[in-house]
Amino acid sequence: MNYKPLERDFYMTGAAETARHLLGMLLVRRDHDGHTSGIIVETEAYAGHSDAACHSYKRPAPGGNHRTNVMFGQGGYAYVYFIYGMHCCFNVVTNTPEYPEAVLIRALEPVEGIELMRERRGVSDIRNLCSGPGKLCKALGITKADYGADLCGNELFISCGKTVRDEAVASTPRINVDYAGDAAAYPFRFVIRDNRFLSTRKHLPSARRKIKLTNEKMREIN
Repeated sequence: MNYKPLERDFYMTGAAETARHLLGMLLVRRDHDGHTSGIIVETEAYAGHSDAACHSYKRPAPGGNHRTNVMFGQGGYAYVYFIYGMHCCFNVVTNTPEYPEAVLIRALEPVEGIELMRERRGVSDIRNLCSGPGKLCKALGITKADYGADLCGNELFISCGKTVRDEAVASTPRINVDYAGDAAAYPFRFVIRDNRFLSTRKHLPSARRKIKLTNEKMREIN
C-alpha cells in the first residue's frame, strides 16, 4: 500500500494531545523482510520534566550517551529503549526541544504482514501479535537500531489511518508506573475502548465519556 508519513507538525504538540490523536493512525515498518503495519489502539503519554513517570523527569538537558537524549530534540523521532533485559519499547518523541516528551505505543491492531508478524513472534493468535509494547516491537522488527529514526522518513513511520471519535476513547492511569507517586494516577493512557487488541483492560471505566485533554491542560499537572 502507498502510505504517506505524517508531517512533522503533527508531532510538535504535547505528549497527551499527541497520544490521543495517534489512536487510529497506522504504524508502518518497511524493511528487507517485508512490510508490516498496524492501527494504533493504545498509547501512553509521558510529559517531560513535570511527569515523574517520564524518563526525562528532572533531567535539565541531554548529555553523554543517555538514552533520553533524543527526547531533547524536535518531535517526530523514535525513542526506542530496552526493558527487563529482553523487550524493546517504541516511543514517539513529541513537542519542541525545551519539552522532552514522548508517547509510548502500547498496542496495535495488525493490518499488513500478519504472517511475518506470526513468524517473528512465534504465535498464531492474531490478538496476541501486537497486544503490548514489547510484542509489537518484535512483530514489526523494531529494535534499538531504530533509536533516533526519523518518523517522517519511509522505513519506520506513522500514516493516517481511521478517525476515532471521542466517545470511542477512554483515558486511564498508565500501566506499571507505581514508582511515580502522584503521577501514577495521571490519565495519560489512551485506548480505543472496545478494541480487542488492547494490551490490558485494566483501569477501563464502564461509563462512556468524551476525552478532551489539551496540551494546556496537561501542563497544569505538576
